[in-house]
Amino acid sequence: MGATQADAAEIGRINLPKEKPLTLGSLSVDPARRRIVHLDGREEIVEPRVMQVLVALVRAEGQILSRDDLLMSCWHGVVVGEDSIDRVIGRLRRLADGIGGGEFKIETITKVGYRLAPSDARAAPVACGANRLSVCVLPFANMSVDPEQEYFSDGITEDIITDLSKVSSLFVAARTNSFAFKGKDLDIPQVARQLNVGYVLEGSVRKAEGRVRITAQLIDAATGGHVWAERYDRDLRDIFALQDEISRAIVAALKLSILPEERQAMERRETSEPEAYNLYLLARRYNVSGCEGDLRSLEAIERLCRRATEIDPNYARAWGLLGVARTMRSFNHGQPGDNGLSAVERALSLDPGLAEAHAVLARHLFERGRVDDAFTAVRTALSLDPLSWPANSEAGRLHYVRHEFREAISYWEASLALPETSRSDPGRLMSCYHAIGDIEGARRAARVALARAEEVMAHDHVVSGASIGCAASALAVLGEHEQARDLIDRALLIDPDNLRMRYNFACGAVIYLKDTELALELLRPVFEGLNSSWLKYAGCDPDLEALRDDPRFMAMVKAAELRTAVDNVANLAIA
Repeated sequence: MGATQADAAEIGRINLPKEKPLTLGSLSVDPARRRIVHLDGREEIVEPRVMQVLVALVRAEGQILSRDDLLMSCWHGVVVGEDSIDRVIGRLRRLADGIGGGEFKIETITKVGYRLAPSDARAAPVACGANRLSVCVLPFANMSVDPEQEYFSDGITEDIITDLSKVSSLFVAARTNSFAFKGKDLDIPQVARQLNVGYVLEGSVRKAEGRVRITAQLIDAATGGHVWAERYDRDLRDIFALQDEISRAIVAALKLSILPEERQAMERRETSEPEAYNLYLLARRYNVSGCEGDLRSLEAIERLCRRATEIDPNYARAWGLLGVARTMRSFNHGQPGDNGLSAVERALSLDPGLAEAHAVLARHLFERGRVDDAFTAVRTALSLDPLSWPANSEAGRLHYVRHEFREAISYWEASLALPETSRSDPGRLMSCYHAIGDIEGARRAARVALARAEEVMAHDHVVSGASIGCAASALAVLGEHEQARDLIDRALLIDPDNLRMRYNFACGAVIYLKDTELALELLRPVFEGLNSSWLKYAGCDPDLEALRDDPRFMAMVKAAELRTAVDNVANLAIA
């Protein structure tokens, strides 16, 4: 599929600079791979916009760049809110204090702009941040009898992170960084040193019989002493007031100054209905690990979010997640009915700042052939939340279907670094690395894909066609061809009608097992049931390139084109 000149221009707007790694003191900055590597071996993948702004500041060689300069060079003139630049600059300052090790600092020149300058602290090692007002909120432990209630304790943690992040005088470690420690034996001083924070908040949540008990303690990383600790036991209906109380207590314990508008922002909730909130958190649990290959999870999300929006018709995030589920059911599984666009538009009308909703909107726009608008939507999603895996994943997908594999790799690598990520992205990375001839990259992605698939299959062997398909491909990439074939045979015996799984198996059979006959056998029922959206994707999937001249494959495609054309006409007549 060749891009038009306008399309190419639009695509280029979200690409990173194609330049060699830059040196910044003890740091190596690699724009193409979005990586910053320290001499001591630490490395961090950063968001596309953050890397673009850092490169712009480095290339300015100490000269001041105005906000307009940054908007034109890094946002390409797209109209975004003032807080978009603020968020990126804040992220760069956290990098400077963290992995940057004091090698540089971002100076604000009042009413003029920003410049990158050597840090006054360059000669001294960076401490854990005890002299800074900085905190990491670790994932609260689920102490409920039911281990499935973990979704609720995670939700409480994230809301506290969000609330504290609204205080300008406090640096809060990103959710991505704090949740990386989930489920691990923790050494608090080590956590603080790694994240360069002065304080660590940890706690637990117990939810049962309409009540919630939360314990929390704020620890001084330098001394290990408790700055503040409290236990709360409340009716579940008071959960929002309880979150406010905890956030206010931490602000008070740290003796932070807080502006009136910041206090109002902390107390503002997306819904006032505890039951709708609980349903949304439960629905998001099904979505956290990526569910595009699992129809059952999508159906559960839809039911939960539909009920949440019935309780609170103005709950934007519930509408957004409802749109995600319906979109995936329609485009990825060919399910009839609502394709999710109306729910996405409803979410954005209530809250235009929802990154995930913009990412899903990009999918709808692309399916309608509005490529320019699709890239604009995904660019908006990334500017609103650079750490959103739906936004990074969709950006990768848009490049992938254009066969722009290196660009897709940068976004899907970033997606893998996030706690919430798609189970399919490692498989897509394998495909990208294979397409560009990077065998080691494909093997590295295969190891990630296999580990994640095994985690899923340990709970439910047929929970995700995407996961099992990735596992088979990963085994083949790693040279375990017999195991890959055994997994395919066993999975098809258990769930022969899972078309998504059969498709993923077929892709692996073509490029890794080099078995054309097996691939065609797997694809026959897929092409008999896929919809026009899926057919369009298959038409540009690089994994199937070796089949395109096979008369049997060509016949499958032709029959599918005729069938979907008839279906589309029938659907238009009904509409």
